[in-house]
Amino acid sequence: MRPLRLAAVLGLLALDRATKLWALSALAPIGTIPLLPFFDLTYVENTGAAFGMGKGANGAFMLVSLGLTGALLWMMRGWPQDKPSLHWGGLLVVSGAMGNLYDRLAYSFVVDFLHVHYWPVFNVADSCITVGACLLAWGLKDEVPATKKKT
Repeated sequence: MRPLRLAAVLGLLALDRATKLWALSALAPIGTIPLLPFFDLTYVENTGAAFGMGKGANGAFMLVSLGLTGALLWMMRGWPQDKPSLHWGGLLVVSGAMGNLYDRLAYSFVVDFLHVHYWPVFNVADSCITVGACLLAWGLKDEVPATKKKT
């Protein structure tokens, strides 16, 4: 992994950990801090995935995170270097998956605290996964599957 990309992963993991540690220590006792008419900081211990799916399936999500991280790192080795959206998207997804995996291993739940009303509570790692997935989709949109030949 290139030094800049490694630094980005470590920086995102550090940001995720710092914000979650703050949420655990300062926000958990309070519960919610209203900030804007549409946005709060709300402490949630999430044992499932997005939108409350798979509640209590912590072990399964740990395996999925490990598998996804390993598969992405392996696939990224073969991606063209002139496609930064692929590499940065992959690294964002890996960073987010690792951040939430840390929580699952350390606490048996993921710390969520960012709450845009009418949307599930999320965290920095979730944001990395979402933005990374969008970058991956953008980078892959013009890729021709290996089984298809150009004519």
